[in-house]
Amino acid sequence: MTDAPAIRVRGITVGFGEKIILNQLDLDVQRGEVLGFVGGSGTGKSVLTRTILGLVRQRAGSIEVFGQDLAGLKPDEHRAMERRWGVLFQHGALFSGLTVRQNIQVPMREYLHLSQGLMYELAMLKIRMVGLPADAAEKFPSELSGGMIKRAALARALALDPEILFLDEPTSGLDPIGAAEFDMLIRTLQKTLGLTVYMVTHDLDSLYSICDRIAALAGGKIVAAGTLQEILQVSHPWVQSYFHGARAQARGGSS
Repeated sequence: MTDAPAIRVRGITVGFGEKIILNQLDLDVQRGEVLGFVGGSGTGKSVLTRTILGLVRQRAGSIEVFGQDLAGLKPDEHRAMERRWGVLFQHGALFSGLTVRQNIQVPMREYLHLSQGLMYELAMLKIRMVGLPADAAEKFPSELSGGMIKRAALARALALDPEILFLDEPTSGLDPIGAAEFDMLIRTLQKTLGLTVYMVTHDLDSLYSICDRIAALAGGKIVAAGTLQEILQVSHPWVQSYFHGARAQARGGSS
């Protein structure tokens, strides 16, 4: 890891109408780490992700990715930046009318100029990379299990060989075994490809098993950020409730 963070958020304020969701929020995501981003339902976890991606407009503050202020980028520069990240949305967001292979090829068609043959080979490589069988390539999303949809969506997120991977609730809807396997897949890919992973999650097992650091959101701000052991010492009421409550104790967490 270098000293300069992959993502640097300073003073971000986001609101809808009179409702303020994020209020002067600061956050760093270090290069090469898996950051778990947690918070209560409706607190703005996904809003921050979408703000970084440029899908939601901020009212104040700055966002730097790889040292570049996103607000100051020209359209072609922002497009080049978009090639450096991949996104897995919560429910996969695969195009229902396209096969798995065609879904993976969508970013390639949008950003690259490749032959049909090369796009085919690259899509099949991504399919193998995420642990899907080769015959999944020509299946439609409706023919896949929940776990296979997640893997197909992950393959699409990796289509352009990104440096940053954004994951929004990647294990939601998966059974405990499937979720644990997906966690390990993410960790393996992160180490193998040298990815920086920004993961919005509510899954305690994911936080315990694969996250290098955790950031907790409450009241529109980051109220705690650090390693799991550091987070467990934080006295903020929501952090205490989340990491020391009944659910944490049930999984063998600290009480």
